[in-house]
Amino acid sequence: MRKIKNPWIGKEGYNCFACAPHNENGLKMEFFEEGDEVVSIWKPQPFCQGWVDTLHGGIQAALLDETCAWAVMRKLQTTGVTSKMEIRYLHAISTKDSYLTLRARIMEQKRNIVVLEACIYDSREKVCTKAVCTYFAFSKEKAREEMGFRSCEVEEEQRLF
Repeated sequence: MRKIKNPWIGKEGYNCFACAPHNENGLKMEFFEEGDEVVSIWKPQPFCQGWVDTLHGGIQAALLDETCAWAVMRKLQTTGVTSKMEIRYLHAISTKDSYLTLRARIMEQKRNIVVLEACIYDSREKVCTKAVCTYFAFSKEKAREEMGFRSCEVEEEQRLF
């Protein structure tokens, strides 16, 4: 896996609830590229619970939505907006779990409509939540002019030996 560089770092006003590293109340997600997928490893926090020790469904939706957005940024080199999201909550997720793995990949693209699939896996690799997200991708010109988006790159691969 190669870490994806956050293209918004340094942009004035950037305070995304999901991925801004400096947002005190945020999720502080980071992303990696692995083949055709974008991956995030995230540790559940007690402040994200709905029911006792259970990850709130809205937080799960935010995690999945953000992972899909980063898949669009990295794989298509543009930005856009979510137009529809269908979620299946299959198993409860404990806020005491050591980590979750989120994975998103593009299933199809027709012009500026992108359909993605995303899943949340618990630390035992059980699929807990699935989503199909329909995304409206901006033209690269609109992403650059209106969002200030230039590119979404990965860090150099690090070798251990």
